[in-house]
Amino acid sequence: MNFKPLSHFIDRITSWRIPWAEVIVMHQNQTVLHYKSGYTNLEDKIQIDERQIVNIYSMSKILTCTAALQLVEKGIVLLSDPISDYLPEYAEMTVQKVLPEGRVELVRANQPITVRDLFTMTAGFSYDLEAPSIRQVVDRTNGRVPTRDFAAALAKEPLLFEPGTRWNYSLCHDVLAALVEVVDGRKFSCYVHDEITGPLGMNDTGFNLTEKQLSRLTPQYEYNDVLNKPVRKDGNGYRLGTEFESGGAGLLSTASDYILFLNALTNRGTSPEGIRILSPASVNLMRTDHLNERTRSEFFTGNHEGYGYGLGVRTHISKARSGLLSPPGEFGWAGAAGCLGVIDPETQLTIMYAQHLLNNQEPYVHPRLINIVYSCLN
Repeated sequence: MNFKPLSHFIDRITSWRIPWAEVIVMHQNQTVLHYKSGYTNLEDKIQIDERQIVNIYSMSKILTCTAALQLVEKGIVLLSDPISDYLPEYAEMTVQKVLPEGRVELVRANQPITVRDLFTMTAGFSYDLEAPSIRQVVDRTNGRVPTRDFAAALAKEPLLFEPGTRWNYSLCHDVLAALVEVVDGRKFSCYVHDEITGPLGMNDTGFNLTEKQLSRLTPQYEYNDVLNKPVRKDGNGYRLGTEFESGGAGLLSTASDYILFLNALTNRGTSPEGIRILSPASVNLMRTDHLNERTRSEFFTGNHEGYGYGLGVRTHISKARSGLLSPPGEFGWAGAAGCLGVIDPETQLTIMYAQHLLNNQEPYVHPRLINIVYSCLN
């Protein structure tokens, strides 16, 4: 294996728009490359440290879906269950219906939102964090917004479409986290720690940081085209309150920590040390394409061409359409600041890529990164 092309690529993008980048590649449970380049703090010219903690944003979704799949494995919930069995405020939902003259009317939903809809982004939610009911719960809880309260507030908003009929990237996995919390009885963060991150030894992954960890939180940037440079922009806009444990975008982690979780999924649910977080059957269900003819047309295009959507993850279904070197069945997800997880049980390959830039250049970086890694294997 010769990973010089990958290190050259990382050097190239960190001399371009991205302040720093870190990539870890594991093959057959061995770390075959850990490379980092650039400055985590551009103002003070502080070079990247592999212990730097970042917002992984939507890469949280993979772990949230893993947590919920554990409940499916235990027979506590079924994918076909209406979520109102556990979150009763979702029993009577309304749907926005656009009339021929353009007027919007609210009608009663004909079918319930199911647990599967939460996994597959087909519930009918939006990603509007400024929706009236959400802003009201922020005010009512004095900025705390416990996860369960968030889910109750979202239920007051009308759905964009009849559940199960369309695909829309949305707040589904934040509601899924609340469902786990209600069904299990523990706070979502406690469940995640007890059942996933703790057993895997992921000591730097969670929704809240200790004082010592805060000192390792990496500055976040956004590239300013007018100034032609990255500008500091800290904070997580998806964290609506101090107690909101966002299953969709709330986790913080390091590249070294999160790859432990990703690699367990590469091993079909069990870490190299024998810690099992999912069964092989559940991992296969997670990476099965759940899109149909209608929802496929609504799934992301661009760098997701050739991918389907499983239970919270993109899953590679067509090399001809994607033009990528990874095999069918490779799966994972990315985050708003540019992190990427690649999970490949067939090749026994795991990739964790980290950066902290909000306008993240994902369509340029991620497909090139995947192709370079696979070309370096042989």
